[in-house]
Amino acid sequence: MSSEPSWDLYRTFAAVLREGSLSGAARTLGLSQPSAARHIDSLEAAVGSRLFVRTPRGLSPTDAALEIKPFVELLVSTSAALVRTAEGRASEVDGTVRISASEVVGTEHLPPILARLRQRHPALTIELSLSNALDDLLQRKADIAIRMVRPEQQALVSKRIGSIRLGLHAHQAYLARRGTPVSLEELGRHDLIGYDVETPAIRAIAQHYPALTRSAFALRVDSDVAQLAAIRAGFGIGVCQVPIATSEPDLMRVLPDAFAVDLETWVVMHEDLRSSARCRAVFDALVEELAPLVHR
Repeated sequence: MSSEPSWDLYRTFAAVLREGSLSGAARTLGLSQPSAARHIDSLEAAVGSRLFVRTPRGLSPTDAALEIKPFVELLVSTSAALVRTAEGRASEVDGTVRISASEVVGTEHLPPILARLRQRHPALTIELSLSNALDDLLQRKADIAIRMVRPEQQALVSKRIGSIRLGLHAHQAYLARRGTPVSLEELGRHDLIGYDVETPAIRAIAQHYPALTRSAFALRVDSDVAQLAAIRAGFGIGVCQVPIATSEPDLMRVLPDAFAVDLETWVVMHEDLRSSARCRAVFDALVEELAPLVHR
């Protein structure tokens, strides 16, 4: 490396990776496209490698770019965390809080909670990261996380609010068309909705319910939101959260005595953010307002 690249070069590199083009990165960062191009040229000169190649679909990262990607992402997230931590010294509830949650929690449960939170604190800005992966709070990829597993990392403040129950459900139109199974064995004669890629959590469930394996699914999709949409559309029988289905008259629970999975639900944040008024306000609101969805 001929010289130490400036922070702006790394920031532009991360934006090009994210957006897939110089123009998209420039818009995101508030730069001109020539400035973004100069940043990439300067970074390539500094590291001594070409970082992007042009393709019909935009800029594609080279192997060299992929090698430095995790380090640049850590630099960007650490910088953002530094700003959030510094802002959090103020006692007023304002500034930005980044929340990590699963797809279903983020789309089905959080919008009304966040709307009420914003009404109470109009200077508060919320960033919502939706993924079934666990964002690393120690690296400050999020300020607060809603997790369906017990937190095991140190330096975290966590509050268990209970468990959200999963059950088998189907639209009443599907059950009217195909009938309602009376045993797990009868599920084999129905259109089942499930996962495509197996995860450790899914394997644990499949061990207890061998009828729900990948080969049995008529629709395979790894998005929980897409599975829920398919259930609502009457495609077949699938797993969804009982509190969601209970609020929708057209969704009927199937085999409630034979199938039930409880997901422990936790609200978690880094211990360094306990002094942040805005993070504490969001943390407390999530604990309070998610409580009615769970059973102890």
